[in-house]
Amino acid sequence: MSDLVFRPAHELAQMIRDRTVSAVEVLDAHLAQIDRHNPTLNAICTLDESNARARATQADEALANGENWGPLHGVPITIKDLFETEGLRTTAGSTSLKNYLPQLDAVAVSRLRAAGAIILGKTNVGDLAGGYQGLNDVFPRVNNPWNLGYTPGGTSSGSAAAIAAGLSPLDLCSDFGGSIRQPAHFCGIYGLKPTDRRVPTIGHIPETPGSPRCMRQMLTVGGLARSVQDLIICLQIIAGADVSQPDIPPVLLDQPTDRPLQSRRIAWVDEWSPYPVAADIKLAMQSAATNLTEAGVRVEKWVPNFDFPVAWRNYYRLAAYNLIYAQSLTGSDIQKHLAFLFRDSTQGDRAFRSLGNLASIGLPISLNPTLKGYFETLTERDRLTAQMDQELAQWDAWLCPVAMTPAFPHCDRGAAIQVDNYTVPYSMASGAYLVPFNATGHPAVVIPIGQTSTGLPIGMQIIGQRWREMELLAIAQQLDEIIGDFRAPSNYCESASSKSTS
Repeated sequence: MSDLVFRPAHELAQMIRDRTVSAVEVLDAHLAQIDRHNPTLNAICTLDESNARARATQADEALANGENWGPLHGVPITIKDLFETEGLRTTAGSTSLKNYLPQLDAVAVSRLRAAGAIILGKTNVGDLAGGYQGLNDVFPRVNNPWNLGYTPGGTSSGSAAAIAAGLSPLDLCSDFGGSIRQPAHFCGIYGLKPTDRRVPTIGHIPETPGSPRCMRQMLTVGGLARSVQDLIICLQIIAGADVSQPDIPPVLLDQPTDRPLQSRRIAWVDEWSPYPVAADIKLAMQSAATNLTEAGVRVEKWVPNFDFPVAWRNYYRLAAYNLIYAQSLTGSDIQKHLAFLFRDSTQGDRAFRSLGNLASIGLPISLNPTLKGYFETLTERDRLTAQMDQELAQWDAWLCPVAMTPAFPHCDRGAAIQVDNYTVPYSMASGAYLVPFNATGHPAVVIPIGQTSTGLPIGMQIIGQRWREMELLAIAQQLDEIIGDFRAPSNYCESASSKSTS
């Protein structure tokens, strides 16, 4: 196994530019890692080896002629199988799209190509961007490299597994309800969910091809990687307005302030009511706060004056309005979705089910959507966003859990999840600490901060102010130097500690 496969993307790019390694050598190392480990992980669902080889050869020839394509020149990357890729199968995990060959790249994909990245392949997802596991009817389920019997999360399932196992250094992902952040937490890697409408979403499924553009709120495009620096580079490439999506504002990325972490105001919490967190996660959050304090960082335990159950219900109402016309569902899709709703709404402790029954929120909208109801939901979202803006204004960043639980064993869609002594509805166990920030549109970075007593990764969310991603990422880098704990799974890397790669 070549150590190239656990180098972060920015280091690989520099090595290729310096001619200490060729783009072909980097590609070969990743292809060998894929050949060895992907059959058990099912992380990469479509491999584009021949085109990647041709492009890597061209990248080396270009450098020899003094031509530099950009910050990712010659670096192989993967793309979540929800983004359209020209001439490369894009299934979204749906049987209705299993042979779909797009004619154009999604906007974010085209920007990465223009920056010199080589598209290695597509990463496996939950079907039609649904669920917190990598389950679909087109490809085998995705397994977590830390324990093959556990899920890597979803819907960026293959993305997170590929990054953690060294199959790819960078993956273009999306987050509509935690789909970047939960897999980052479950697999022990780094993830960024930008501010709502920071990155164009044109070419992302859903919407299914031919549908009207319905996903106008909460869907964000970001990345998964093994370092914060790679997330910074990715955002710098993909962010910004595009003529194809006029509602993306022409807001330039912010300039981060050059301040030591000790001069910043950092808030943290290990749990908020009414959503209990697994003891191992609470312990990791408490340890992180202690380590920061010992490093001279001012941290204060704090929870905003914010109604999280209301944000939960607002998220699922707005999600129902966004999705109702965005998906071309078959009879089988509808049957599967109803089965999911039944399990999610009937399994788990009654106290949790009463907090946010998905069937009672989404089904009335799906059966009878109204324009008034849509506008009322948007108005409530505006209020929640303003409230969170006001609460976060006093802090440089807020540290909180990613989910109620670490990675859990593979299970049926919608089955209740055990969180210590509680049995929690499926969506709540993973989404309670995620969907509020989709509802309000705030950016979030996830970094790994430790492991459970059984050796599963634990991540931490770092929440920042809207339109201040670069400041948030700068803070995440500073935090990562003190409390970051990326480790490569031992079965995939000869050297398991990674401070050198962050």
